[in-house]
Amino acid sequence: MTPTTLDLGPQTRIVARLAEGVFDAQLGDATPCPEMAVRNLLGHLAGLAVAFRDAGRKDLGVTTDTSPEAAVPDIAPGWREELPKVLDELAEAWRDPAAWTGMTRAGGVDLPGAVAAAVAVDELVIHGWDLARATGQPYAPDPAALQASYDFLLMAAEDPDRGGGIFGPVVPVPVEASLLDRAVGLSGRDPGWTPKP
Repeated sequence: MTPTTLDLGPQTRIVARLAEGVFDAQLGDATPCPEMAVRNLLGHLAGLAVAFRDAGRKDLGVTTDTSPEAAVPDIAPGWREELPKVLDELAEAWRDPAAWTGMTRAGGVDLPGAVAAAVAVDELVIHGWDLARATGQPYAPDPAALQASYDFLLMAAEDPDRGGGIFGPVVPVPVEASLLDRAVGLSGRDPGWTPKP
């Protein structure tokens, strides 16, 4: 499968269903992302959906220029209606073959369209796991998206210029572990993470 044949829709729908399953009482709970509660993770997902939607559309501006580290994200009023909408728009933007060609920008970084798509897929897969694990929901990512995420993370981990994982030091995972667990380990997370009681 070439990256340009990947439909982000199945994975965005999975993330939207996970968000729908979050109870208000869980918004302050911890996640596998250090210093991010569930509400911050949801805010990050909303922000990245908008940023990568606009990156796919080549609609460059404030949404694509802002670094994700600029501020701790948070949910906005109406997030339950807005998040599924922007996730759908993200998937639709990348169904246009032009999104995958030429250069674009996300997080204030200029990068090729296909690379931006790979980053978006990885964010959706790994943060889907974060959200599911933090809120006690089952998680089975879209198989094509999971493979693309794993390939992207493995390439980043093997890049000598990066000195390890893209989000943090790689967590060793047995070779016989599931593809999801291996991707999670490559992302710098412990696949065995559970919320503290």
